[in-house]
Amino acid sequence: MWKDFPRRLCEITGCPGLLYDRLGYGLSDALQQSRKTDYLHRYALEELPLVLTHALPSGQPYIVIGHSDGGSIALLHAAQQPPGLRAIVTEAAHVFVETLTLDGIRVAEQAYADGKLRGLTRYHGDKTEQIFKAWSDTWLTPDFAKWNIEEVLPSIACPALILQGIDDQYGTRRQVDAIVAGVPGARMQLLEQCGHTPHQEQAAAILELMDTFIRSPA
Repeated sequence: MWKDFPRRLCEITGCPGLLYDRLGYGLSDALQQSRKTDYLHRYALEELPLVLTHALPSGQPYIVIGHSDGGSIALLHAAQQPPGLRAIVTEAAHVFVETLTLDGIRVAEQAYADGKLRGLTRYHGDKTEQIFKAWSDTWLTPDFAKWNIEEVLPSIACPALILQGIDDQYGTRRQVDAIVAGVPGARMQLLEQCGHTPHQEQAAAILELMDTFIRSPA
């Protein structure tokens, strides 16, 4: 779903890239159990470290780039201060639940019910409905309204670039402000006329921002 953005980023930075489908997505196995409210912690503290252990040479430094849930996962991962992590970049990350987020998910639910999101099948195959409902149902459950990871942000010790579209239908500027307030030295960039997927909507600008940051993150 990132299309050619990762290839272009690798080309301009000269860095190799590692991409993977989280459990339940794309070519990975289907979910074996229903999600709980700590599912982002599980992706960040269990799955991602396993991927890195198996895919990266021992001692290899790395940067984590994550979008939406992936951005929240990047923050949670960085808060553990893993020794190889050099920096993180987040796009449209969440650190708490907003009314706008839930409203946006309800709109997406209706669009899915109306058949307007059939294109997702190209990426997730016969897992599409399962993973869509895992996302929407988890976020809309009453218990998830209390989800908040702001308390871990001060533990992040690596450089961080925080990106978000001003017109993001799933989050307001409050998300960015909270992350920057919590993460020591974090940089931020809000993008005008941009929604939830900056790497698709403003690819050239995002490539430039990430390239500059990756070359000089400190």
